[in-house]
Amino acid sequence: MRYDGQRVLAVGLGESGKAAVRFFVERGARLTATDSRDERQLAATVAELDGAVERWALGGHSDELFLKQDLIVPSPGVPWNLPQLEAARRAGVRVAGEVEIAAGELRGRTIGITGSNGKTTTTALIGHLLRQAGHNTVVAGNIGTPLLEIADRSTDDRWNVLELSSFQLEASSTFRPDVALILNVTPDHLDRHGTFENYAAAKARILRAQGEHDVAILNADDATCRSLEPQVRGRLRRFSRETQLDGGAWVSGGAIVVDGREVASADLPIRGAHNLENALAAALAASDSGVSDTDISKGLQSFEAVEHRLEFVRSVGGVDYYNDSKATNVDATLKAVDAFDRGLWIILGGRDKNSDYRPLIAALSGRAKRVLLIGEAAEIIREQLGDALPLQDCGTLERAVETAHAESVAGDTVLLSPACASFDQFSSYGERGRAFKRLAGGLG
Repeated sequence: MRYDGQRVLAVGLGESGKAAVRFFVERGARLTATDSRDERQLAATVAELDGAVERWALGGHSDELFLKQDLIVPSPGVPWNLPQLEAARRAGVRVAGEVEIAAGELRGRTIGITGSNGKTTTTALIGHLLRQAGHNTVVAGNIGTPLLEIADRSTDDRWNVLELSSFQLEASSTFRPDVALILNVTPDHLDRHGTFENYAAAKARILRAQGEHDVAILNADDATCRSLEPQVRGRLRRFSRETQLDGGAWVSGGAIVVDGREVASADLPIRGAHNLENALAAALAASDSGVSDTDISKGLQSFEAVEHRLEFVRSVGGVDYYNDSKATNVDATLKAVDAFDRGLWIILGGRDKNSDYRPLIAALSGRAKRVLLIGEAAEIIREQLGDALPLQDCGTLERAVETAHAESVAGDTVLLSPACASFDQFSSYGERGRAFKRLAGGLG
């Protein structure tokens, strides 16, 4: 599309918002940028985009401003049902998310990955498998690099491997990945989507524009994924850690099997049963994308854990420290806990997302020596877990690490796997994870 002279409003000035500003300015648009944060909070961003933005509207969102645009591009973190966006739609203003804009710009073939948990690891793993096999590959999306930042660099021979969140997908309608993966769908972001049904529907939008020649890869062990199978318009492919399938990927005799062929050992360098599921999905996607069994095997064995996802930090006095800061929902924490047998000092808490923490009781019983609570959600977690587990209020991450260090013994594990968002005390799960690693690194 041509954007010369069009009035474009970028809503939200995180990394995706800044990428949107640069994208549209390069195409001759007249840019206005708005954010609920004020100029003092966004001083660095204002300086970075100086000269690119024609008008700044910071410290809140003007209703009138939204109605005077040709196109509005909200960042993924901006609610899709923001009142100003709803009013703009009613007035006939086009509102499109970054995925929708990128859909018309990306060249090459695209693999889109979504799911409640495991999508970052699986996205990175698929990118790794393709690169190891010699394919021209870029990894982007929710994993860190905004989609609009890679659009200009896309080529016909490139694979675009994209991690996609529910926030990104709910704003898409024409995005059509050649290969779409839904890894699992469990309750998350209910504070944003309202109901689990709305959340699942957002995830399912990755299938919406696919055609008969495209591929959809779904988790046969996940009830919601199975319920989405009738929505698949292309070729349905399944993976399972629990059951042998007629086709697809599964585990048999200690091996990862794809379409009946043993392609790799199921003994992986990345820890946890959930990572075996991620490897099955990645192996199937890579195989369907032309990667040989030999290259899949080599790639799986050479892959290293993604930062903040069951990332081993160090051992101090025989106590292992693991950073799983990206576990921002209960299901992710359950998967992390399943990777350890006993002796856990687990750090839970942060900002609540209307989650149910009670499933943690069964998972942590017999495994957890102590549950260390931090952040805004501490009281909610304590109320739900009750007397079933040994709880201790620590308030801050620093205090939790100090407590675990002082009282743990050789053979124990200190695990940051919060089951909550980070935004009460940190700007992101990444900042929280780096803080944990810094604290663990400073222990004597």
